[in-house]
Formats: sequence, structure tokens, C-alpha cells
Amino acid sequence: MSTWQLMATAPLGLESIVARELTRLGYEPTQVENGRILFHGDDDAIARCNLWLRTADRVLLVAGMFRATTFDELFEGTKALPWENWLPKDAAFPVSGRSVKSQLSSVPACQAIVKKAIVDRLSTAYHQSWFDETGHTYALEVALHKDDVLLTMDTSGEGLHKRGYRTLNGPAPLKETLAAALIDLSRYESHRPFADPMSGTGTIAIEAALKGLNMAPGRLRTFAAESFSFVNHEAFARAREEARDRELRQPLDMIASDIDPGARKIAEVHAQKAGVRQFIRFETMDIRAFKSDAEYGCVVTNPPYGERMGRDADMDALYHAMGQAARRLPTWSWFVIAADPQFPRKFGRKSDKNRKLYNGRIECHFHQYLGPLPKRTFVKHDVTAREDD
Repeated sequence: MSTWQLMATAPLGLESIVARELTRLGYEPTQVENGRILFHGDDDAIARCNLWLRTADRVLLVAGMFRATTFDELFEGTKALPWENWLPKDAAFPVSGRSVKSQLSSVPACQAIVKKAIVDRLSTAYHQSWFDETGHTYALEVALHKDDVLLTMDTSGEGLHKRGYRTLNGPAPLKETLAAALIDLSRYESHRPFADPMSGTGTIAIEAALKGLNMAPGRLRTFAAESFSFVNHEAFARAREEARDRELRQPLDMIASDIDPGARKIAEVHAQKAGVRQFIRFETMDIRAFKSDAEYGCVVTNPPYGERMGRDADMDALYHAMGQAARRLPTWSWFVIAADPQFPRKFGRKSDKNRKLYNGRIECHFHQYLGPLPKRTFVKHDVTAREDD
């Protein structure tokens, strides 16, 4: 089985989380840069990473890296790569592109040159000059940064945030991958009570349940590489069988509540599609009524931002109410993503830690209020977990 250079892409600020996920899966990152993590893996790695990565955007196969300051160098560098090893005669291979601080600044021209170079290479390999591109799609990208060229093939297809369970629309939803990253940063584990008291359409609670039950986030969908001629299709069958074997059926103490009954109904539909409906208690509730008799719980939540609330006074009151709820639960840990730079003051307490993240294009901070941890008396079964976590 061939070994490839692979790349997991990630939003800015989440690279270390994706790198940690890869390590847990057994793939050691070789390079961690802005928005991307490089590693090596075989066909099984392509299948397992697409199926299991909770916080990455995509898994790409790296076709080649080289420098090019002229279009001739771009053409020759592309043509030198063994495209016939990846692309069959009938492959559809659209080429997208981007260029940042490169002398080759015309993205359409770079795309056209890469396409021409690949056709030239395939013409020699297959002894034909025309390719109908009627077969499966192998999506390629040429990315130029400071005259360094990166050519990749997308093994994921749709972005990995598209798990397959979120089919209804709600106001300002959080991406599934970002929600999973918040869960990872909170260090939530299934032995602890969990709550999202402003759950909206349920994404954070569903992602927490998927983690608590060790369910592979990609188990409901398919991936582009499943149709690639050079990837052993049994790799995906093996990965899915592993995912089924690793799933846990254990009780979770988990609540998702929201003041909006319509959002709650959407959340329940999404949880049903995700296969975790029976593990989450859904309620219609104002944050001011939120309380629990349990101890050492974990709150992870995405309260409404300005455009979703309407008025600053409403946000101030909401954040103050959140702080009051937190003070009623002194053993709980709270993790809140917020765009308001004054959030800690309105919450009533400086965060123990905070981390800059982006929700789409909105700059946010993930405020972490760390309560005491319970004693651990359980054994982990998570395929993505290290023994020392």
C-alpha cells in the first residue's frame, strides 16, 4: 500500500487541535503551519482521517511542492509530477487556485497553466491528446505563497464540517468543526455532566454527544476519495467497521436548552439524524432558570452575538445572567465563545484562560472558567485518545 504526503487543513487558531487529533489517531504531524498540518499516511490514513477528524476542514493529498517565479517554471514543475499514478483516462480534474504574495499573481492564468501541464503529462502517459473528463472528480488546487507552489488533491469532497445531520436552518449556526474544537478545548469527557444552556439548533451538544459516545463524526457521509481509482476502497470499509466497533452505548448526563422553542425542535431533529437523540435532554429554558443538582459539570456555549441580539442592553443582561448562573454552580467549568471584548466584565469574572478564534469571519475569544475536576474512575475507549490525556 502506497504512503502519501497528506495535509489536514484547519481554520486559523485551531491548527494545534487538529495536530493533536492526528497524533491521537496515530499519525505524527511533520509540519504545523498557518491553516495546515502535514503528515504521512497510506490509504487507511486517508479513510480514517476523513472519518474521524472532528476539527479539520479537509484532508488533502499533496501532489507536489516546488518554487516557481515564472509561468514556464510552473508548467514544468507541474508536468514533472506523476499525474498518471492518480488520474485515470476519464478523470474529471477541475483546478482551483489562489495566490498570495507571489510573482505569479494571476490565479486564472495559474489554473490554466497547471491544467495544460497535467494534460500534457497524461497525453504522453496514455497516448491520447483529448480527455473527455466524464469519470469521477479529482478536485485539484494550485496554491502559491511567496513563489512556493503547492499542488493538492481534495480527498474529502464536501468540507468535513458537513457531517450529514444538520439539515434544517437556524439563526447564525456554529460550524460543526468549530463546535467540536470548543469541546476539545474544554477537555469534556463522558463521565462529567454537560450542558449548553443556549444551544440554538443543537450543534455543540450533538458534537459533545458524538465525542462522549466515541462516534466517528463522518460516519453518516461519503468522501471524494472513495471513488479514487488509486485508493483501495477496502480502506473505507475497514475504517467504517472500526468506527462501528468503537462506538459506545453508555448513559450521558447531557442537557441542551434554549429560550426559543423553534430552535429546540430543530435541535431535536438534528440530534435524531446524528443518532444521539436519546442521550441528550432537550428543554425550552431561559438562561436565568438554568441550574443543576449535579457537580463538576461542563458548560460549553455560544451565546448570541450583537446582530443576533439586536441591542447592546440585551447582550449585557444576557451575559450578566450567565455569570449569575455560573455562580450558582461553583464546581462547574464554563467555556464561552463570545465576540464582545467586554464579555468578562459583563459576565462578572475574568476568565482563567482565553483563546482567540474565528467564527466565520467574526473574531471571537473562547473564555475558559475552570472549576475543580472530579476524580477519574473510568477507562477510556476513545480511538482518538492517548493514554496520558
